[in-house]
Amino acid sequence: MAQPAKGPAAAEGPCSTPPDTADSTSTDDCHPVDEKLHPSRLVPAALQHIAAMYAGVVTPPLIIGQACGLDTVAQTRLIAAGLLIAGLATILQTLGVKGFVGNRLPFVNAASSAGIAPILAIAETNAKGDQLPAIYGAVMVAGVFCLAVGPFFGKLLRFFPPLVTGVVITLIGVTLMPVPVKWAQGGDETDPTFGDMKYLALAAFTLVVILLFQRFGRGFLKQVALLAGMFIGTLAAIPFGMADFTSVQTAPLAALPTPFAAGAPVFQPAAILSLCIVMLVLMTESAAGMLALGEICERRTDGKTITRGLRTDGLATLVGPVFGGFPTSAFAQNVGVVSLTRVRSRYVVAVAGGALIVLGAFPVLGAVVNVVPMPVLGGAGIVLFGSIAVSGIRTLSEAGLDDSSNIILVAVALGAGIIPLAAPTFYAEFPAWAQTVLGSGISAGALVAVTLNLFFHHLGTRGSTAAALKSP
Repeated sequence: MAQPAKGPAAAEGPCSTPPDTADSTSTDDCHPVDEKLHPSRLVPAALQHIAAMYAGVVTPPLIIGQACGLDTVAQTRLIAAGLLIAGLATILQTLGVKGFVGNRLPFVNAASSAGIAPILAIAETNAKGDQLPAIYGAVMVAGVFCLAVGPFFGKLLRFFPPLVTGVVITLIGVTLMPVPVKWAQGGDETDPTFGDMKYLALAAFTLVVILLFQRFGRGFLKQVALLAGMFIGTLAAIPFGMADFTSVQTAPLAALPTPFAAGAPVFQPAAILSLCIVMLVLMTESAAGMLALGEICERRTDGKTITRGLRTDGLATLVGPVFGGFPTSAFAQNVGVVSLTRVRSRYVVAVAGGALIVLGAFPVLGAVVNVVPMPVLGGAGIVLFGSIAVSGIRTLSEAGLDDSSNIILVAVALGAGIIPLAAPTFYAEFPAWAQTVLGSGISAGALVAVTLNLFFHHLGTRGSTAAALKSP
């Protein structure tokens, strides 16, 4: 069952807070999610979201563009399109149209890295010049598939009690941990200097700065600890030549995406099937992200909310390829920002979405954000993704772990979710579709948790079913 409403029980709607409010707690008639913060608080909070998401947003178009052999101009166009689609999808998700589209939570949408592997497989099976049209055709059909299947995901929400959602939220944080670890080592595994002590020292310095702001900061300073850590970490990197400003000097001033710049989409059955399977995985992860935010924001996440959120994913995935976008889903990094800062206003994330649109339209501005060194992002990412795992552990602590069946369920589900992380080649001999589903620790853990929840609490005993579905 979905989480019951906690905290203020006001209806959804914008409400303002004074500029000198120290934290994001709301008044009795205003839920924190619907707060319209003063610009002095809103802008820094939005910058933290942009800093957390930027590297992840540009990664899929960067990797796919390189695999397709795009030149610098085409590559810049692809990255700009990714930023533009992410911004539009995020605004639609956070503000939305009540009752139709958008979950109206501080939820970031962008192209997911989970779709990179099957997209690269499509690129390998097509000649140069035909790769992107085949990819975009499959992505568009995957968007239609998401729109068709999305409403059923909302109806399945009763099979995601706190016992299951706690496992999924924990796995989101745990499975993301290799990302900041790689960033802390320099980001590029092919670089001979990958893992050098200077990178690790910069990541550790950034982490220490964030911890100091968290320990000694008060009110606003505590809320922007993440942004302060990344800013100070970047300043510290400059004297050592670890902050690269080349991208700022070479980036074009403006680069608006052109519709179907790579050519008209081509629809290939095998490519379509593979990306529809990927879309199921992304829908599972997106639904898990919404459930996590529901817990963190203390706003009830019901089946209708999930449906509206997935409808946004589907629309962005369907329309995105027109301008050069890829499969769109939730960004767990930004769930971590909300959990860490406790700034739960959806308008903060909407402003971040608007900033992404500007960054997409003016690549030179995006290049400024890109100056932040990978090790600095790594130090901040440890805090970000770790806080997601903590949110999951908090949910599990309220899910009846004094019951031996629940302990077994959590143990096996967590184990299944960690397999792809601990042994990336574990499923190498499995069929391609199974590798796609089980290769994601989040989807594998969610699948096992839901299955075991059905086995232990839904089959045979009505009392157990009622207890299992009861939210804390």
